[in-house]
Amino acid sequence: MVCRPITLAAPVPMFSVVRVLRCRASPLALVLLGATSFLVVLIMIQGTTRGGAPSPESWFRELPDEKGQVVGVFRGAFRKLPIRAVLPPALPPWRNRSCPPGFYSPTELRPHMERPLQDPWGPGADGRAFTMGSLSGQELREKMEGMAQNYFNQFASDRISLHRFLGADTRQSECVKRLFRRCPPLSTTSVIIVFHNEAWSTLLRTVYSVLHTAPAIFLTEILLVDDASTADHLKSSLEEYVRRLKVVRVLRQTERKGLITARLLGAREARGQVLTFLDAHCECFSGWLEPLLARIAEEPTAVVSPDIPTIDQDTLEFNKPVAASRSFVRGSFDWSLNFGWEAIPEEQRRSRKDETYPVKTPAFAGGVYSISKSYFNHIGTYDDQMEIWGGENVEMSFRGSI
Repeated sequence: MVCRPITLAAPVPMFSVVRVLRCRASPLALVLLGATSFLVVLIMIQGTTRGGAPSPESWFRELPDEKGQVVGVFRGAFRKLPIRAVLPPALPPWRNRSCPPGFYSPTELRPHMERPLQDPWGPGADGRAFTMGSLSGQELREKMEGMAQNYFNQFASDRISLHRFLGADTRQSECVKRLFRRCPPLSTTSVIIVFHNEAWSTLLRTVYSVLHTAPAIFLTEILLVDDASTADHLKSSLEEYVRRLKVVRVLRQTERKGLITARLLGAREARGQVLTFLDAHCECFSGWLEPLLARIAEEPTAVVSPDIPTIDQDTLEFNKPVAASRSFVRGSFDWSLNFGWEAIPEEQRRSRKDETYPVKTPAFAGGVYSISKSYFNHIGTYDDQMEIWGGENVEMSFRGSI
């Protein structure tokens, strides 16, 4: 018989104890235990009836008068049973070692790569809109071709620095001033970016925006997962370019299978403790990663998505957070499983002390979020039969909630 380990919780039901004994005791020991248990029960019955009239059915009157003798036999037999102590549930790794006190310092949270000096008046600098004067016929054709292929102004993107600075940190003051405790420590993360025929400038700007904002102590790697791109610039040229970035790797699907299987490939290859998924046309703002990791450190089963400002598809202007604004919406879905936004219930809004407090949401936008890799695997990852893209955010919302 193959006996599986059982984790017992107090109070322990009797059938659980019997199952443990069956798994871990010899047949002889079980017989001895059963016999002595029966004798103890009979003696206890005798003790309760001794004060009344003698019963003709008291066939056990010849048993030893001293119950202690039987109990001693019982205890001796029980000690010899080959039963291992039930181990307590495994503690989180950080509880098994001493954590340094206090908070992470600005020095500890330095980004993986310092941003090179930027021209403050360059195209799109500080997140400003790209302005175009009069375009030549060739430039106009280039712009129209880029719009037709990517549905955003690739002409403008190609002229904006790959290292673009999005300007001063305009988040709410409590977000800017927030400190992050060293204990429990924040986990390492693998950033997974799936692309298919993405424009060179937007893909590389996404990569650099992570390198320029993610603390080096948490960023394990950036995984670029190619969903069978056909564009020449995304083949050997891309691999040669990112090789010098050290922490960036390119993974490839040889045939087009879609976003989900590409993300699953990245998740399997990821070395970080947390998976952070990004779209291939993002720009990360100051302080975006630490709150996601901090929430997962507090609650390992949390699936965390940040506040997501927008970048104008025509001018590439970054719509910065406004310090005076507050979060009033959360993700939702309708009966057709279409994702949308709804107002945060008044009760939730009142319970939040400030903007650093998370908002519970029925669904989230699937383009940007973080999840513990172990929890991602525990809830079954994605449905690998889903093709191309769409619906994956609602699926993950269900898995994370249920």
